[in-house]
Amino acid sequence: MQRRWLVKRLGCKVWGLPVAGCPGTLGTGPGLPQDPPSQDQGSLPYRDIPSTGRSGWLNLYRLWRNNGIHNMHRVMTENFKRLGPIYREKLGRKESVNIIRPEDIAVLFLAEGKFPKREMLDPWVAHREHRGHRCGIFLKNGPEWRSERLVLNKEVISLAAVRKFAPFVEPVAQDFARHLARRLEAGGMAAPGIDIMPDLFRFALESSFHLLYGVRLRLFADQLNPASEQFIGALQEMLRTTLPLLYMPLEPAKRLGLKAWRDHVAAWDMLFQHVTQVSLVLPTPPAHQSIMQLRQRVKSDPADQPPYAGIITELLLHSKLPVDIITANGTELMVGSVDTTALSLLFTLFELARNPSVQEALRDEVTAAYEDARGDVDKLLHSVPLLRGAIKETLRLYPIGVTVQREPIRDIVLQNYHIPAGTMVQVGLYSLGRNADFFPEPERYDPARWLNSVRNQFQALSFGFGVRQCIGRRVAETEIGLSLIHILRRFQIFSNSSADVQVTYGFILMVDIPPLITFKPIHQQKQSLSTEAQDRSQLQA
Repeated sequence: MQRRWLVKRLGCKVWGLPVAGCPGTLGTGPGLPQDPPSQDQGSLPYRDIPSTGRSGWLNLYRLWRNNGIHNMHRVMTENFKRLGPIYREKLGRKESVNIIRPEDIAVLFLAEGKFPKREMLDPWVAHREHRGHRCGIFLKNGPEWRSERLVLNKEVISLAAVRKFAPFVEPVAQDFARHLARRLEAGGMAAPGIDIMPDLFRFALESSFHLLYGVRLRLFADQLNPASEQFIGALQEMLRTTLPLLYMPLEPAKRLGLKAWRDHVAAWDMLFQHVTQVSLVLPTPPAHQSIMQLRQRVKSDPADQPPYAGIITELLLHSKLPVDIITANGTELMVGSVDTTALSLLFTLFELARNPSVQEALRDEVTAAYEDARGDVDKLLHSVPLLRGAIKETLRLYPIGVTVQREPIRDIVLQNYHIPAGTMVQVGLYSLGRNADFFPEPERYDPARWLNSVRNQFQALSFGFGVRQCIGRRVAETEIGLSLIHILRRFQIFSNSSADVQVTYGFILMVDIPPLITFKPIHQQKQSLSTEAQDRSQLQA
């Protein structure tokens, strides 16, 4: 009972609606256990779980030789088909039990304990130790994780936090739609379409920086600021080098100075430099040029600050976290939000382009909601259930993280197999989302399937579950939602190809070749006369 109260208190809703997989909804659907089963005489031993092979290093070699390392999402799906809904896997020095069924995920959730433990990203931790940086909560487990997470919840993931930072995202989303309109007028978005990915990265970086630090980077100018280009390049390089370093012994890689390690360190150095020194990315530096200067300014004259100036300012004003911990978590939030938002937007735009009836239904919903909200961003976000379903549907088909991990704190039984406490258990999100046993017609893009939240327990898991769900989930959902609202109000979206977009695994799920998207302005008399004036009046409101 105490655990359920804790999770409910930390937030089990998205834009005010229940999240599938939270304890508040646990047990309301068929087949979900109230308590995790423990080992009994009828369960089979751990060694009997179907396995991909005994030798971790041989398994890793075969996977790498066949380019399976960049197709982990597909390899996992094939393993579930071949071995069943649970299997053991050894890759190099790592071993895990992989599961897919929602009822097993529920059992795992109930056994995660007070300090849910996930797989540690050793290359990222090694960089922090190498440079003497502190780790944020993404790289922590145990009591230290919990104490910091409870502080961050209030300013990052609570519904009260969304009400404060969503108005910071709204003008960025409007400016992004205007940016697309200017490109269209200049002839830069003509048929057969464009690669919109660079523009989406600009939006994600601009929006995330604004809601975190209260500063606009002005990235929608014709020329991208060189430092911002460096940030995006460093982010991609960091992700690229993470994957091989996860599976190789790190100490030899560091001692030998392997290129993957050197490149990884250089990429992280650039990311930290970008976030901690605001002046590097601003054409005209503000009064505060670093997090330290910002904290000094806030503490010296709190009354001089606006009512809300971003998440970091709120943490500096109202929390007791040390500045280096705030810096570490700000960096992780910044790094984690850009790719998640940009890629999710790309996948959503592509699916809307090849599903015009869904696009039209969403346009009707967001247009009516926008007019009714009259500048109230919180009301707007609570008035678009189909749009929320579209975001979930995109992440069902294209989960940015293809797995979520937990170590149970007690022995449990999954699929009648005994799982010892401390075993790393992975949920195959990509495989789950495309399985017809759980999603009828899984290849069909159908946002309406999410309107019944009870039916989808432990299936909407792209941001994880429980008290360790992704701290940035509401940042991403707000950025994706508001940008889609303004794009749909202004443009029809087309794609010349209806073929499935090809994705690859590079530590996160990435697009192999970005699909070309075409935008055409919506020529409606009411919109053409009032859209700009309405935007301005609502911003003033």
